[in-house]
Amino acid sequence: MGSDRATTPARTHTDEPGRVPDVVEYDEPPKGLWQDGFGRAATRSVQTLVIVALLSLVGWVMIQLRLVVVPVLIATLIAAAVSPLVSWLERRRMPRALAVWAAMLSGLGVVALAGWFIGAAVADQWPELRDGAVTGFEELRIFASEGPLQLTDEQFERYQQAAVEAVQQANFTTGAISGATAVGEMFAGIFLGAVVLYFLLKDGQEIWRFLVAQVPGHRTRERLLEIGDRSTRVLGGYVRGTAIIALVDAILIGGALTILRVPLALPLAVVVFIGAFVPLVGATVAGILAALIALVSNGLVTALIVVAVVVAVNQIEGDVLAPIVLGRSLRLHPLAILLALAAGTILAGIVGAILAVPFAAVAWSAVKTWRELSGRRASGALDEEALPASEA
Repeated sequence: MGSDRATTPARTHTDEPGRVPDVVEYDEPPKGLWQDGFGRAATRSVQTLVIVALLSLVGWVMIQLRLVVVPVLIATLIAAAVSPLVSWLERRRMPRALAVWAAMLSGLGVVALAGWFIGAAVADQWPELRDGAVTGFEELRIFASEGPLQLTDEQFERYQQAAVEAVQQANFTTGAISGATAVGEMFAGIFLGAVVLYFLLKDGQEIWRFLVAQVPGHRTRERLLEIGDRSTRVLGGYVRGTAIIALVDAILIGGALTILRVPLALPLAVVVFIGAFVPLVGATVAGILAALIALVSNGLVTALIVVAVVVAVNQIEGDVLAPIVLGRSLRLHPLAILLALAAGTILAGIVGAILAVPFAAVAWSAVKTWRELSGRRASGALDEEALPASEA
């Protein structure tokens, strides 16, 4: 390499024999092909392309194995949020395996109870919603004929028939087979996710320590252990904080829908709760759905009131709840959240939209932790005594 090749004196200038030279000139060694500025830039470009290709390959493999990857990621998300409850039960002298079962069965009971309430509300208010939909459709026909569009009844019916035919163009048999396959994959994913969740809650720390133990380098293992601990706190804090925010959104919007006597207020509140797990847009889309149902069943004034309530709740969430509840769990710029949300949606649909942001926050937390520990190592501030007792 050029850096290993020593330069040799070329000429010296002296006035008298035996005197130390006043000036020593050196011949610069010739630079190699990859040692100038352009060569170094080309080297970095090749390295970047290799890393991008590797990440693309990993992403492609994960998409092909999505029936395994998605349940594992969802189980990891839930495990990070539920692990404090398991630890609390264990501190109450409950065996860890029993504590895990208690936490999982409690969560399953809450989901089943919520599903029962939603089913009962839909069955009770469905006739009212159906009648409201018929009335709303008739109002739409009147608006199309008397409003700016000025459509005749024949034109409106023709457009209606075209829309119905577009919906019916899909092959029924193929759709039925695809639907059955999707249902089978869903149940398989739920079963796999439940098994993974159980073992993550029961043996999560041991599993991580086993994986880290395979990595060479004592300092690298120390950093990975610290990254795992901090990432778990970030992920769990994000899920619990988002659940609190989603619950507040659902109570406020659901309460407003109940006061305004909008049909399906409870199911819509549940939709708002689930939608709040998709940052930036989830609760807004759920609120728009509530406004549409209010428009169909209760009229324009009620729909505008619902829109105002949704806007107010979103402002409260963004300016008050998120900074207080989430705190330091999610320190990402809104643009980074939006890009992660878009990428997750493109790769895995609604599931990707839910998972993208928390795992992007975990990735950023891991990068910051690695840099922080590297800086402390370089300054000599990190030693064996400085590590937590569980990681030293």
